[in-house]
Amino acid sequence: MRQLRRLAPHAPRRETITTLTPKRLLAAVLVFAVGAAHAAYPEKPIRFILPSAAGGSVDVLMRILAQQLAAQMGVAFVVENKPGGAFVPGTMDIVRAAPDGYTLGYGNIVSLAINRALLPKLPYDVERDLTLVSNCVQVFNMLAVNNDLPVRSVKELIEYAKKNPGKLTNGSSGNGTTGHLGGELFKSMTGTEIVHVPYKGSPQAINDLMGGNIQVMFDKVPSIGPHAKAGRVRGLGVSSPRRAAQFPDLPTIAETVPGYETNSWGGVIGPARLPKEVVERLVAEIRRALAAPAVVERYRQLDTEPDAGGPEAFLELVRRETPKWAEVVRKSGAKVD
Repeated sequence: MRQLRRLAPHAPRRETITTLTPKRLLAAVLVFAVGAAHAAYPEKPIRFILPSAAGGSVDVLMRILAQQLAAQMGVAFVVENKPGGAFVPGTMDIVRAAPDGYTLGYGNIVSLAINRALLPKLPYDVERDLTLVSNCVQVFNMLAVNNDLPVRSVKELIEYAKKNPGKLTNGSSGNGTTGHLGGELFKSMTGTEIVHVPYKGSPQAINDLMGGNIQVMFDKVPSIGPHAKAGRVRGLGVSSPRRAAQFPDLPTIAETVPGYETNSWGGVIGPARLPKEVVERLVAEIRRALAAPAVVERYRQLDTEPDAGGPEAFLELVRRETPKWAEVVRKSGAKVD
């Protein structure tokens, strides 16, 4: 027993709450609190900023996704439309938000790639000021014309435009969009002269196309496709490398203009320095949402391809597309109208 008593003071001692110093106790509490906060995310509604107009293809596609995410995560996704300004005002709202995961938004080919070449001064740096969470969708455009325009094919449109230089107008959902640059690319590849007219979103432009105030549009299939199916506008071709599933009889533009292709992509972004745990949770939920049967079917009906590659794939996509569209801007001479 005496030997045991002598050895006891040298045995390892457990550190309990009562043996911690006040400083170490505070540190332990903070570590526990931070871990609990990340584990509990999300605890309140998430603001989701769409830098585009209500009713357009971006709005439709992202609301489908947001509704599924809300059901999965048990909190509301409050969608806020902030259109105009080549996606800059809405993107800046995301940049300025607290990096806590409760303000997210939509970033796409315009805000993350095209703007870097098109705008003389961009107020944000994509890789410094934003967190790229995951790309979500790949969408192609439809070339459509007003029903009164006497053309019924891409070939006839090119011929008409060459006979009437500067008399046709191409309405787009805004400066820098694929509706804008897709039109500029078409002009440069066909040697035609068509005047660009930017709008604050595609719904107003589509209304003017139906009304005859503009004659041509290159707009996303999900937004203009229903009008083409209803006969309110005339579809001439799609910008994808293969024909659209919902419009199998409509040729690709490339069948007449070899090499022509535009692809709109976009997904979820947040402010810089989003916690790793929050990003991982969001990526997992986005992948689950895009695989949900209801979302898969709805996107199929809208000729939209789901894409949930995660942060690394999203960043790689942005880096790959930026120089590509910079070259389109340079060759076409596209400018902000």
